[in-house]
Amino acid sequence: MSSVATSTFPDTKIHETACIDEPCEIGAGTSIWHFSHVMKNSRIGMGCNIGQNVVVSPNVTIGNHCKIQNNVSLYTGVELEDYVFCGPSMVFTNVINPRSEIPRRDEYRKTLVKRGASFGANCTIVCGTTIGKYALIGAGAVVTKDVPDYGLMLGVPARRGAWACRCGETLNNTRGESYTCDACGNTYEQLGEMLSPKHEVQD
Repeated sequence: MSSVATSTFPDTKIHETACIDEPCEIGAGTSIWHFSHVMKNSRIGMGCNIGQNVVVSPNVTIGNHCKIQNNVSLYTGVELEDYVFCGPSMVFTNVINPRSEIPRRDEYRKTLVKRGASFGANCTIVCGTTIGKYALIGAGAVVTKDVPDYGLMLGVPARRGAWACRCGETLNNTRGESYTCDACGNTYEQLGEMLSPKHEVQD
């Protein structure tokens, strides 16, 4: 572990090869692994696991108990709420029409990821979108628009293929607009293109 990082951020585990720019915030119980770079004015919550070769750009916010797998870059404009899972090599963007010769730092678009959402490996999230709570983005999907709570998004461009339970299982519709999870027993109600929980055992 880096002695500087350990003294500045007590109760964390930060590998000696990680680069930590100050000022930034890193919560207790967070681990940051090999060759990752946390840039200034970013905020990482408590109990997070930041994998190998992860970049956390300036002014990025990561909530509590998030898991960021290897080779993920979180660019300026990205905000993760609590319990977000980012799979290996998934991609966030922050500019719609990038050009190397034209600076667009004043055009960064915000991407908000709500509590409990999960991203499969190698998926891409186009900036300016909001990912609903407990949404599940399939591996390799390309998200170009807002995702509803509990939406299971698949394909290129991503479309909602089903609903995902809070526990991560796909919900089966056997009662009209009502859903019950076969794995954990959670129950949900669909109204239009939105899904709302009736009872979740995780509460």
